[in-house]
Amino acid sequence: MGKSVDVVVVGAGMAGLVAARDLVRGGADVLVLEARDRVGGRLLNDELPGGAPIEVGGQWVGPDQHLVHALIKELGLSTFPTYTEGRNIAEYGSSRSEYTGRFPSMNPLVAADLVQTQWRLDRLAREVAATDPWLANRAEELDGQTFATWLGRTAHTATGRSIFRMITQAVFAAEPEELSALWAAWYVGAAGGLDPLINVEGGAQQDRVVGGSHRIASAMAEELGDRIVFDAVVTAIEWTGSSVRVTAGNTTVTARRAVIALPPPLTTRIRFTPGLPSDRNQLVHRMSSGRVIKTHVVYDKPFWREAGLSGQANSDRRAVCTTFDNTPHEGSPAVLLAFIDGRQAEICARMAPAERRALVIDDLVGYFGPQARNPIAYMERDWAQEEFSGGCYHAFTSPGALTRYGPALRTPVGPLHWAGAETATRWVGSMEGAAESGHRVAREIAPELRGKGLQAPQ
Repeated sequence: MGKSVDVVVVGAGMAGLVAARDLVRGGADVLVLEARDRVGGRLLNDELPGGAPIEVGGQWVGPDQHLVHALIKELGLSTFPTYTEGRNIAEYGSSRSEYTGRFPSMNPLVAADLVQTQWRLDRLAREVAATDPWLANRAEELDGQTFATWLGRTAHTATGRSIFRMITQAVFAAEPEELSALWAAWYVGAAGGLDPLINVEGGAQQDRVVGGSHRIASAMAEELGDRIVFDAVVTAIEWTGSSVRVTAGNTTVTARRAVIALPPPLTTRIRFTPGLPSDRNQLVHRMSSGRVIKTHVVYDKPFWREAGLSGQANSDRRAVCTTFDNTPHEGSPAVLLAFIDGRQAEICARMAPAERRALVIDDLVGYFGPQARNPIAYMERDWAQEEFSGGCYHAFTSPGALTRYGPALRTPVGPLHWAGAETATRWVGSMEGAAESGHRVAREIAPELRGKGLQAPQ
């Protein structure tokens, strides 16, 4: 099949759908090529026993994520708060505490260490996020070390370092040794600080979409209709200064502009002719995606609520390092969400499914007691096994990459424009960041198509 359009979009995740929607509304002829048989990318719903939807991919929306909230409202969707009533559980080192409020009880020296480490990280993050990170005053110093090195020099207690390792696993789905300290500071700064990233109330985990976050993608896809072509794995892109030719199986699309809305590491699978600039190639080969197994353990009733617990738990010694009450808006069935992140996800992925299931349930019993032993269903998603995601929650750079090649992250190459959550300037790696990037590339492209009467999105 051969087709000619104004803009071809590669990828029907949040970023690609937002870009396509903006461009169509501006008058452009757009075609979206999606490798999967569905839209949404790293957003995906599944069904619980009884048919209620549950998010097996990205799910939360924070109060400061205005673009996603605007989309939700515009698409006729709504949100509901994450369940937070009751006591949280914290296991650090050999101690365990149940607490309400922001902090568990702990050794005063550890508490002081956590406060000063977060203060230093937030201060650093503000400096880095005030500009493109590779232009920050201390960019080379920070990019020349891992986040683990920075934490080792900043946190003064073993427990403090262990807790920040757990935070790194929860936020990046990676170990602090894997990512550049500059990327970590930029990521934190782009969210407005560490608290907005890790908090529930007032933070990134505050709200969920009624019916699951995938409804955002599916509602945009309904608007785009047959402009989306599924099972279209793009293998080659030929480009000149003013046009592109995209090949996906038996489908060939020519266009004036292309939006590449994929996680940066996945763009290495496409053969570009002529080849991309060396800075772009070097950058994406120095980016890796996080590793997470997202599990839902389903029960007849929320027994933890009856015991006065919120369902939120954290541990620096279990494979399941973070849990939430993920019961759907309808109230049943009851669901505990259990995350396995970073190195633990690698270890657990090598287990037989029954062994991994037993480990998760053992950890939930350790958190919430023997009633967690007998779920009515167990669901899991290893995003590193997803061929067209390659991991979650997002990609990040290794040391040295941002200062040497950072501008190539979102600078267009001829008619090629880069979108995706990793290319955002606010809330990098999130649905909000993906939406920002989609709007941005639509604004970049609009002036190039004005001869057709296209209008730039607002």
